[in-house]
Amino acid sequence: MLALIRIANNIRHWFKQCDERRKKHLKKKVAFVCVHNSCRSQMAEGWAKKIGSEVLDAYSAGTENYPEVKPLAVQVMEEAGVDMSDHHPKLLSDIPAEVDILITMGCNVECPNVPCQHREDWGLSDPSGGPIEDYRKTRDIIKEKVKDLIQRVKSNQI
Repeated sequence: MLALIRIANNIRHWFKQCDERRKKHLKKKVAFVCVHNSCRSQMAEGWAKKIGSEVLDAYSAGTENYPEVKPLAVQVMEEAGVDMSDHHPKLLSDIPAEVDILITMGCNVECPNVPCQHREDWGLSDPSGGPIEDYRKTRDIIKEKVKDLIQRVKSNQI
C-alpha cells in the first residue's frame, strides 16, 4: 500500500512539473527598449513583472550605455508598490537575442538585431529632467499600456 501511495505522489509531482514547464513555455518574451534603459523601459519591465508574470517574461534594455536607473523613476514606482531598487541599465546584448514582442518607448530606437513576432512603439514622452509629477504621469500611462498588452496576450491577439 505504501508503495502505491509513493507511486501516486511521484506521478502527481511529475504532472505538476510538466504543468509548470508548459506554463513557462506559453509565456511571451517581451522586451521594452529605449535609448538608455534608465526610465520608461525600466518602468514597463517593472509593471510587466508585477502584474503580468503569468503570461510575460519581461526584459528591458537600451541601445546606449547609461550609469543608473533614474532615481525618480525608482521612487515613483516604489510609490505604486513596484520595487525597482535592484534594477540597472542593460544593453540589448544583455537580454535574449530573440523575443516574441518588442516594445519601443517612443525614442526613435531602431532594433534591427532583435528578431520578434510583434513590434510596436508606445510613443511616450521622456520625463527625464522634469518634475516628479511627469514621472508619475508616465508611470501611470505605462501601467495602462502594460495592462492592455497583457489582455491582448491573454486573448491571443498577439
